Amino acid sequence: MTTPQHKIGSGFDAKSTADDVLQGIDLSGKLAIVTGGYSGIGLETTRALAKAGARVVVPARRLDSAQEAVGGIDGVEVDRLDLGDLESVRGFAERFLGTGRDLDLVINSAGIMACPETRVGPGWEAQFATNHLGHYALVNRLWPAIARGRGRVVAVSSAAHRASGIRWDDVQFERGYDKWLAYGQSKTANVLFARHLDTLAKDTGVRAFSLHPGGILTPLQRHLPREEMVAAGWIDADGNTLLDFKTPEQGAATQVWAATSPQLAGMGGVYCEDCDIAEPVEDQDPGPGVRPHAIDPDQAARLWTLSAHLTGVDAFAG
Repeated sequence: MTTPQHKIGSGFDAKSTADDVLQGIDLSGKLAIVTGGYSGIGLETTRALAKAGARVVVPARRLDSAQEAVGGIDGVEVDRLDLGDLESVRGFAERFLGTGRDLDLVINSAGIMACPETRVGPGWEAQFATNHLGHYALVNRLWPAIARGRGRVVAVSSAAHRASGIRWDDVQFERGYDKWLAYGQSKTANVLFARHLDTLAKDTGVRAFSLHPGGILTPLQRHLPREEMVAAGWIDADGNTLLDFKTPEQGAATQVWAATSPQLAGMGGVYCEDCDIAEPVEDQDPGPGVRPHAIDPDQAARLWTLSAHLTGVDAFAG
């Protein structure tokens, strides 16, 4: 059964924190992978899950930075992973599968935003490759452990999905690069990925969700010059915030809620925000919610086929 894309009245909101949504939830004996789990809202996600009793694996491109960031958190281990390098993804997955452990939770929290034009692998646009294709390959390669765990896969998207659907005629931005359109496409891809993964996996007991964490000032903004953030009205010339940004603790809440909440038992394939399922809205609507192009099942299936072709990996083929 398809889960309706409508609020369920979770009782949480934009101000809720990761610790709030984990109140009364014991994750002892559970194993989670959190990509990007050593910075920004990913680090807060790691901390909150570990505090609730989970063991957390943090894949990291910068091992030293990751080990320093999570070094004081019990129950956390770090291993090397570069999502922009499919051989690195394969190596990480093989090492993990070699341990024989089951995976209960996978939270795809790592990402890059609005970077200068960058090419990785066989010339792929870096935001699409890192934010989507790397995570797609990771989940498919880890599928045996995920299937045994019968848990949840969570894709961290963004309200930026409204900026662009999948550019089927120029996915890799070979005919002119726009950093915000590229970011928006990658965030739409995150939503479509979770939508189709849920369709493929729900009969195994694995469910998938996507989400917008909210506006948070984190290292994700590393590629943005200060003058651009000032022009956008995010900060003033002295670096003081001008908008009501979430704290990292609040920003991590929705992905932790999607990964662990018993309120979502038996559900999946939906886009969430502010610790609830989001409402669908039309393209011209400037407010919150999820746009039609990001939850269209035909687009989701088409993206899965393209991703399988590009990465050479599909755990569900045949």
